[in-house]
Amino acid sequence: MQAKKPADTFVMMTEIVLPNDTNVFGNLMGGRLMYWMDIAAAIAAQKHCNAPVVTASVDNISFENPIKLGNTVHIEAKVSRAFSTSMEIHLRVWGEDMTAQYRYKSNEAYYTFVALDPNRRPRKVPELVPETEEEKNLFDGALRRRQLRLILGGKMKPDEAVELKALFYKGE
Repeated sequence: MQAKKPADTFVMMTEIVLPNDTNVFGNLMGGRLMYWMDIAAAIAAQKHCNAPVVTASVDNISFENPIKLGNTVHIEAKVSRAFSTSMEIHLRVWGEDMTAQYRYKSNEAYYTFVALDPNRRPRKVPELVPETEEEKNLFDGALRRRQLRLILGGKMKPDEAVELKALFYKGE
């Protein structure tokens, strides 16, 4: 299994906000955006592992700015870290008012996907080798984010989260 770079998994998905996508305020509905983000993240994960994937978790979706009716949505997704059978995908969402020629950040999030074998059981995924400084920072932080997800999901005891604890407790 050959290691891959985050750039190998990059996905840019573009949509336009139509009336059926909006709430009563004329803004893109959060649920619709999360649906589009899930698709972009799944494609990035599949590019990394060349296998079917399923969403394992969605966390830390920060809604910073609404995207208005008629604006364009750009969703950037790429794998930030690969574990044994799972991958963390980092997403950034940009809105764009084409008429005013203005682009703005709307959202950021982390999704986790698990690769599946033909029997729908988790399978190993390739290693991810970050290249840029930003990719290295996302890669390093992914272990702490994973430990937090596992604690919140009841799959890890807080005392076992060594990387996460290191942020709060300095050696004595």
